Amino acid sequence: MNAVVLASGGLDSTVTAAVARQEGWDLYLLTVLYGQRHQVEVACAKNVAAWVEAKDHKVLTLDLSVFGGSALVGDGAVPKNRSEQDRGGGIPVTYVPARNTVFLSLALAFAEVVQAQSIFIGANVLDYSGYPDCRPEFLQAFQEVARLGTKLGLEGRAVKIHAPLLQMSKAQIIQRGRELGVPFEMTHSCYDPDEAGMSCGQCDSCLIRLEGFRQAGREDPIPYQVQ
Repeated sequence: MNAVVLASGGLDSTVTAAVARQEGWDLYLLTVLYGQRHQVEVACAKNVAAWVEAKDHKVLTLDLSVFGGSALVGDGAVPKNRSEQDRGGGIPVTYVPARNTVFLSLALAFAEVVQAQSIFIGANVLDYSGYPDCRPEFLQAFQEVARLGTKLGLEGRAVKIHAPLLQMSKAQIIQRGRELGVPFEMTHSCYDPDEAGMSCGQCDSCLIRLEGFRQAGREDPIPYQVQ
């Protein structure tokens, strides 16, 4: 059984890949280099692909920075040291317009080529409630797109969208990763690392990750500029 995994090199997508591997899927990883500030993730994704013994790992360049509209592609500053309350209000400036729609479309094309029955994505609605493309309604709607708009779907073999971490807290995700032996030191989550790739420790993603490790009673193995 083949499955495509959207692999950013981040914590959530790595745990998602580990879940898919445990379930017995043969993994085909897809990483998108989309003009993001945090391109160190791509190197992490390559290491993760080797760790999960992926059958193939595609790194595709599709520069969404030409559109702008997001702090992640250099259009404005990445917010730092926001409170949990602030992080929970509205759609953050780190939202990349239609990113998961684009990524899932690319994964769907890859899935058709390798005859994959499933696509795995590390979407999480609890930690990223401000992102509209991480909601269950969106993923369900995209699955219908996959059924209607592909050869596999017309043949009655529609690709299924799996988001195994969707309703889990960051601490629960970390605990699940520990159970699966995930090498967290290989992962990267920061939105605004320095030139050497070191995580800032102050952006929303770093804060959520660090809080998750604390709540899980574990120490994050990666270095930070500020912690």
